Amino acid sequence: MSTAQQRVVVDPITRIEGHLRIEAETDASGKITSAYSAGTMVRGIEIILRGRDPRDAWAFAQRICGVCTQVHGIASVRAVEDALHRAIPGYSIPKNAELIRNLMIAAQFVHDHVMHFYHLHALDWVDVVSALKADPKATSTLAQSISSYPRSSPGYFADVQKKVKTFVEQGQLGIFANAYWGHPAYKLPPEANLMAVAHYLDALAWQRDVVKLHAIFGGKNPHPNFVVGGVPSAISVQTTGGQGREPHDRGGQDATALNMVGLQTVQNVIRQMREFVDQVYVPDTLAIAGFYKDWSGRGEGLGNFLSFGDLPAKGFWDTDSYLIPRGVILNRDLSTIRPIDLDADNEIQEYVSHSWYKYREGDEQGLHPFRGETELDYTGPKPPYEHLDVDRKYSWMKSPRWQGNSMEVGPLARVLMLHASGNAQARELVAMTLKTLDVPVDALFSTLGRTAARTLETKILADAMQGWYDQLMANIKAGDVRTFNDRYWDPSTWPKHMQGVGLMEAPRGGLSHWIVVDEGKISNYQAVVPSTWNAGPRDTLGQPGAYEAALQDNHVMLDPKQPIEILRTIHSFDPCIACAVHVTDPDGEELVQVKIK
Repeated sequence: MSTAQQRVVVDPITRIEGHLRIEAETDASGKITSAYSAGTMVRGIEIILRGRDPRDAWAFAQRICGVCTQVHGIASVRAVEDALHRAIPGYSIPKNAELIRNLMIAAQFVHDHVMHFYHLHALDWVDVVSALKADPKATSTLAQSISSYPRSSPGYFADVQKKVKTFVEQGQLGIFANAYWGHPAYKLPPEANLMAVAHYLDALAWQRDVVKLHAIFGGKNPHPNFVVGGVPSAISVQTTGGQGREPHDRGGQDATALNMVGLQTVQNVIRQMREFVDQVYVPDTLAIAGFYKDWSGRGEGLGNFLSFGDLPAKGFWDTDSYLIPRGVILNRDLSTIRPIDLDADNEIQEYVSHSWYKYREGDEQGLHPFRGETELDYTGPKPPYEHLDVDRKYSWMKSPRWQGNSMEVGPLARVLMLHASGNAQARELVAMTLKTLDVPVDALFSTLGRTAARTLETKILADAMQGWYDQLMANIKAGDVRTFNDRYWDPSTWPKHMQGVGLMEAPRGGLSHWIVVDEGKISNYQAVVPSTWNAGPRDTLGQPGAYEAALQDNHVMLDPKQPIEILRTIHSFDPCIACAVHVTDPDGEELVQVKIK
């Protein structure tokens, strides 16, 4: 429908972590001509960490986010370890610790991506209310035609349909309420909608079991425990009470969680993950995408991609052994992967010309994270307000850049990096997806391609987990049970000054924690998170961030009052605006309690 030129505001963007506001300017036809992404709450964890013991930083930094849970913890301990490695050649962590971290990282990816697809993003494509019109028998036929998943009988889908009908009739839609059901942009037939809703419910039950892996290796989930120098997962190899004094000698009731029972549970979790990915997630992605092939031509954005790489086979500092490669792709050019120089002042920089911070030497320059500053300076409108002043500062997120370029990070960046580097499985999966959907290779650079890439990398990582588990078991059987390097644990053994960067690939993209340590205490700490790369505002040159650029690529809104087009592309990035307010006093004591009656 034709609309007058206007600015559409979506605040808050729902089905994400954190607080995100999108303002989009449309022309008379409803086409988005300009878009602006604003994080509306400050993070501030960098300020809290100043002056603290670097060995404790992970416990604070991990609380940046409750969705990615472990990733900030791993990035933080890696930052301290990298500082030690730079200052003390030969410093390393045990092989078992690397394998356990790989398993925990991959498990986070698989869990997070499945949850995002079914519980956050699928509702942009799946009309829940339409599922009430489906024929359960026809739904069963559809499900069995695309997968061998056992929960596909007519009776099963009839039971699911009955549950949904009860919710609707009783007005108890919960998170399904206030959605755009019936919007003409929904294209799935009722049977496909019912199948997807059933798998939505199955994924809820599945995720309760698969998080056991984090609890076994890290003690709990969310926010498992970590330690600088390895992992706090002492391995018990005795089946009965042992005679030795070390944790791995203990058995019986004195055994640690990482014993043969725990390890068998980890094996079962890996099997559950792979089965659900193969039988449900991958088939559902391809089936749903087949009805939305028009979205293979919109939502591209920047065409620039960055990956820090992760999942080492030979240690964190051997980047050539990473499963996910490190590098940069510019202007869609998959023939060239550019290297990243972490220490060069002119490579990774953060700008604040449109962010509510200020730099001592002026807001127009970019600062390398080792020299980064976090000084809050809110100059925006007083709430409530109608619109942001996008010509000035309009977000609590900074604007990271690589050699002055806006970059996209995340699953699409990683799959493209794997494809460009010659990874055989990635190339096979990409080719299969393009052929199945009958779309050109350019479809990779789109909202649809970004969503498909998340599914494909889930398959790659779920498969890789078995290999790491087998290596861990082989090490244990060979008598290697080391999981922690206690050498240089005491800050009194450290140089007076050191600095390091903890890099990893979080589910939403490249994550980096930058630490400067003086006299054994943190003097500067900067976290450059994935959604800052993607969701950050314009920079000094006016270059948009990835969200903004993607929305400006071929989006025509059918109804500005129901902006499903904005949600589809923004959710394809899986936003995690790590910006909850953290408040503590200098001694770490609680300042306030809130009781909800």
